[in-house]
Formats: sequence, C-alpha cells, structure tokens
Amino acid sequence: MRRFVYCKVVLTTSLVWVLLDVFLLLYFSECNKCDDRKDRSLLPALRAVISRSIEGPGEMGKAVIIPKEKQEKMKELFKINQFNLMASDMIPLNRSLPDVRLDGSGAANGNADAFSRRDTLWCQTAPPSRSELRKRVCGRSCKTKVHPDDLPNTSIVIVFHNEAWSTLLRTVHSVINRSPRHLLLEILLVDDASERDFLKEKLENYVRTLEVPVRILRMEQRSGLIRARLRGAAATRGQVITFLDAHCECTVGWLEPLLARIKEERKAVVCPIIDVISDDTFEYMAGSDMTYGGFNWKLNFRWYPVPQREMDRRKGDRTLPVRTPTMAGGLFSIDRTYFEEIGTYDPGMDIWGGENLEMSFRIWQCGGSLEIVTCSHVGHVFRKATPYSFPGGTGQVINKNNRRLAEVWMDDFKDFFYIISPGVVKVDYGDVSSRKALREALQCKPFSWYLENVYPDSQIPRRYYSLGEIRNVETNQCVDNMGRKENEKVGFFNCHGMGGNQVFSYTADKEIRTDDLCLDVSRLNGPIVMLKCHHMKGNQMFEYDAERLTLLHVNSNQCLDMPTEEDKMVPTLRDCTGSRSQQWLLRNMTCWDGQLPVALPPPPPDLDRKPQLHTIHRLTQPTPFENLLLGGLQRRCSCSSAG
Repeated sequence: MRRFVYCKVVLTTSLVWVLLDVFLLLYFSECNKCDDRKDRSLLPALRAVISRSIEGPGEMGKAVIIPKEKQEKMKELFKINQFNLMASDMIPLNRSLPDVRLDGSGAANGNADAFSRRDTLWCQTAPPSRSELRKRVCGRSCKTKVHPDDLPNTSIVIVFHNEAWSTLLRTVHSVINRSPRHLLLEILLVDDASERDFLKEKLENYVRTLEVPVRILRMEQRSGLIRARLRGAAATRGQVITFLDAHCECTVGWLEPLLARIKEERKAVVCPIIDVISDDTFEYMAGSDMTYGGFNWKLNFRWYPVPQREMDRRKGDRTLPVRTPTMAGGLFSIDRTYFEEIGTYDPGMDIWGGENLEMSFRIWQCGGSLEIVTCSHVGHVFRKATPYSFPGGTGQVINKNNRRLAEVWMDDFKDFFYIISPGVVKVDYGDVSSRKALREALQCKPFSWYLENVYPDSQIPRRYYSLGEIRNVETNQCVDNMGRKENEKVGFFNCHGMGGNQVFSYTADKEIRTDDLCLDVSRLNGPIVMLKCHHMKGNQMFEYDAERLTLLHVNSNQCLDMPTEEDKMVPTLRDCTGSRSQQWLLRNMTCWDGQLPVALPPPPPDLDRKPQLHTIHRLTQPTPFENLLLGGLQRRCSCSSAG
C-alpha cells in the first residue's frame, strides 16, 4: 500500500513538470518570433534589485528616522537644501520603491477584488497571439495594462541648481532603473550655474559610467528654470521630451503610460500622478488619482477633487487619463515637435512661477489637451520653502510672470486678477507682442471658453454683483480674510483700499466668498467662519438690502454686525436693528456675467447726506490703485452697490 502511494506521488510530480515544460516551450517558441526589446529593457531594474538588500534605510519607500543625538546636525544640514539632507544621504541612490499603481480597483465596477492574482499572472505571461484578449481583459488594472510595442522614445530633461548629490543621482538612477531601455534615448542634466564643486568634474565623471547616455549642459549664468529648460529642450533628440525636477523618484511602469497616451494623441500633454516624498523623512507616499490641477484667485496652482463630470466622462474607469485644467509644471511629457509648435515656454518669464499656468492656458485654448495619466507615478520631494534666492525678489519675479500670462491669455478676466493682486499692475512685464502674435497665429480660443468648457469649477465666480471691499458704515473698517485658512474665523481690519485680503465677491448665488471660501454661520450670533463654498445656499446664504445696506443671514434671520467688545477683530451676527453698525457698503471694482456686465439695481440713498462709495464714477477720493484701474474698469461697466 505504501509503495502504491509513493508511486502516485512520483507520477503526479512528473506529470506537473512535463506540463510545465510544455507550457514554457510553447510560450517561448512564440516569443522567439517577436521583438525581445521588452525583455532586455527589464535587465537594469532586475540587476538593481538582485544586487542589494532591501532592508537598508529608506528601502521600499520607508521613512528614515534620525537618532536624537544626530538631530542638531540634521537641522543644520536641512537648511542647505530645505530638506533632510542627512536622511537623503543615508538612502541608496537606487533604493527600492513600492508599486503604488491601481490594481483592480480601477475597474469600472470599482471592485478592489475584481482582479485576482491568477488574472495578473495571465496578463504578464500570455503569448503575443492572445494580444487582443490581453488588451481587453488586462486594461482594467494599471499593473497589467497592455501598451503598444512601437512607443516613441524620450529625452529626459532635468534642471538643477546647487542640488544635493544624493537627490540628483537618485532621480537619475530611478529613471534608468525603471525605464525600458529602448524608450529612454538620453538624459540631459542642465546645470543652472551651480556653485558646488561636486556638481562639476565629479558629476561629469560619474555620469560617464552610466549605461544610458547622460549629457550635462552648463548655463553660463543663473537663468532660472524656464530658460534652463528651454536650453535643454533645444538640445534633445528624442521624439518626446519629458521634464523632471532634480529631486524625484520614478516608480515601476512610470514611462510607458505617458508615451502611450502621446502616441494615441499627439497634442496631449501628459503628467504622472505626483507622489509625495517627505522632506523630513524621505518616506514615499502615494498620490491620489482623485485630484486634479486648478488655481485660486491669485493664480496660485492648487489641487482640487476631480469633479463628478470628469468621473462620468471616464465611465468609472480610474485607469483612464484625467483631463486637468492646469498642471503643477514640474513633471510632464510632451511631443517634441508639438512643444515647438505650441510655443515652448514664454522666454520673457523669469526664473520660475506662473509658467505652469501660462502653458496650461495655452495648451487648452490653442487646441491641445492636458491630462494626468493615472497609471504613471513619480515621487517628488515637496519642500516647505525654497533654498534659493530670486534675483529681484520672489514677489517681483512671480508678479512679472503672472502679469505676462494675464495680458496674453486671460482677456478681460485679467481685471479680476488685478483687483485681487494689485501689486501685479505695478511691475514692468516687458514686451508680450510676440506671445500675442503666437496666440493669433494658433487661432486660440478666448479665456471665457476655457472657463466654460475646461474649468467650469473655477473659483472665479462667473456671475456676481459685487467685487471689492465690504466696509462698515459705523467704524469705516472692512471685512478681511486675514490670510486665514478654511474653518477659521473671518477678520475685521482697517480698510486699506489695496484689494488682496479685503476683496470679497457677493455672488448671484448670494454667497460672500473670498477665493474658494464662503462666509458660513451655523448658529445664532455666529461665529462667522470661512468654509469651502458648497453652492447649496443654507448657512452660506446672505441677502443684501441695497436700501438699508444690511446683510441678512437667511438661515438665522440675523444681520452682519461689527465685532463685539470681547473680540474686536471678528464681525458677528446680531438681531437686525437697522443700526449703523449693521450697515455695509459693498464697493464694486468691476462687474461680470460671463463676458457681459451684470444688471444691478440703482445705488441706495446716501446716509446722513454723507458721500458713499456707490459707484466708481462717484468716488470722491479714489486710491492710487483705483486710479490705475479706473480706465479699464469703466470700459467694463458702471458698477453700483450690490442688491
């Protein structure tokens, strides 16, 4: 009996090995007929993984914790690059990272278990003869999505200025280790006049040893990211240009989805999901595929939740690219000839800041598309402050760049921006005639089209009655957001007439909003806090009486009033009495309804025969800023107090 059982085990084992041999023979005989570039492309990554342990500092994206006795030294080193240089230097240049791509949960039914390990294995091993079936079945997961074999190749452009050795080289190694070799034509490192010795001859000697061609281009003087990228782009030879920052880490499978989308649509400019590398611990944290790029009133780039309309367009398939109104600007791929056709970067912009929005507006308005490819993940060290100075000052540089993009691309909506950021109007922004000629030659659409079709969720209110300060009649002070954030109380301060934090919009939905925050009151007598505008009225609905000059909070049936003695910096709600402390003047700087002026009621009567700021035409003593804007705003409409 025992001998019989033994024979059964031997026969079963032999049969399994025979079947496995047959399968491998059939599979590799099919593969011999096809291009072996894909197999060879994996060799660098395989060598990198096999040749070392994954238990060291930072491996698999884990946080590096510095011992207490070394933290003083760590803080000193932190100041050099505004990230934890000690932690970065402890991490291998080719450290391992987790695979953070969507796996199964990207299926249309949203079932995280929809894709089994067996499915994944089949997608990875199915022979070329089953390519159509693979494409149909395996497209539900980023990890098994099938891309064409004939993808365009790419040149990687990385600009650096006094970058740390470890972060710069970790960026380079991650590109090499996790990119198919036949798709990676070259890497161009553009040195924007670095002063550190190790970025000179030592760096040149090091990159010569790498298995991918790496060229170093040197800027003769500090030129900034924009002009350095232009220099790098002009020297590329690849079909696609991929721009990366100098403190990134690419994950497995990052490149193919970007190139596949450009092969599919030449005018698509594509970005990876930007994962977060902690500036304190260098922990690798996956970014969300449910956010996309937008901007606030001050033209600062911001991440916002992907709207329902975009999710509906993709029919629930999270592996499909997300159309994004703007991009962060640090990491993206673009067809090289299309980059030239669309106008590259604006060479009149300085250093960096605003170039990402300028390019975003231009791409969309001139017939291209801007997308986040959710199957591509690249990590980026996000710093809380920049370690570098801006020639002329940070504010001056960004104001100039923003003025250029507003003048060329925003049409009459630029006036809205100038009210919010009056300092922009004062800068010398140079000659933009060539950029306007480019816009005309490309037959680009107006900015109103962009807001209506690409970014209907923009924080710019399309219909509003008032845009300007909210001034209290009793104290002659203004409501002020004080630069505070969501869920904090709104402030009250001396009116300065310079826009900025004292600009509020009273919208057609009867909201009082500052950027994407609305005044919100959830109970009697306040407090008045700033919460995300939800467009559902309720706690955020105020009715302005143009004759009594009162702002009635509808839910509580109380009126906005000046601050109490207990808190002199925060306006409050009280029962309506008609007192002067409950009277408010909503100064209008301009009025809009899309591109048409809003029809407003006549101005209210003067109180106690005292001149009031009802219209721009009747300003008795306009501020210098108002004088500056007066001509342009009078062309828009004659603006009365809101009602």
